[in-house]
Amino acid sequence: MPTYIVLLGPPGVGKGTQAGILSKKLNLPHISSGDLFRENIRNNTEMGQVAQTYISKGELVPDDVTIKMISARFKMPDCVAGAILDGFPRTPPQADSLSELLKEFSGQVDLVPFFNALAEVLIDRLAGRWTCKANGHIFHNIYNPPAEAGVCDHDGSPLYQRVDDQAETVKHRIDVYNAQTAPLIEYYRDRGVLHEINGTQSIDEVAEQMSAMLEGK
Repeated sequence: MPTYIVLLGPPGVGKGTQAGILSKKLNLPHISSGDLFRENIRNNTEMGQVAQTYISKGELVPDDVTIKMISARFKMPDCVAGAILDGFPRTPPQADSLSELLKEFSGQVDLVPFFNALAEVLIDRLAGRWTCKANGHIFHNIYNPPAEAGVCDHDGSPLYQRVDDQAETVKHRIDVYNAQTAPLIEYYRDRGVLHEINGTQSIDEVAEQMSAMLEGK
């Protein structure tokens, strides 16, 4: 039976980082919905073309298009043992669609690690992030400041703040999460697969909790 894991939590809580650690530990592919959109658009697939028409207008990609992309990804050889989903589902209707899709692969959502953190902690984390223009190296005003303000330690290129990392944008992203995605907490708790983890801990501490959760599965 394949194993399917859904990572749940607000923006900036570290889902992507933990997905990478979990992917190596379990030898399962990490599937990010955002990466999937970008890959399909870059490869000019039919689904990518449809997605681009919505994204270019600042609209959400319809659920049926997203599900088709995920279905196609699940059919790739590296997904034969399952996958780790990050960024999808975002709403209970999407979770219902995912559940139906997984039946085609003789699977179900087995585990949902829920990384929890207060909004003010997440705003501090994200609003302090700066990215180097040349190679995307990440710095942080508090946790990982550059040796010289505004300059990347690695390649000397200027640092800039992505729109997604600006305080007002971060607040909006958290508001959208609370309105649309937070209902998934109860959705998966009711199904007995939700495991809450304190997302404000260090990366290693969160990873250790995830390992314990997997062992007690």
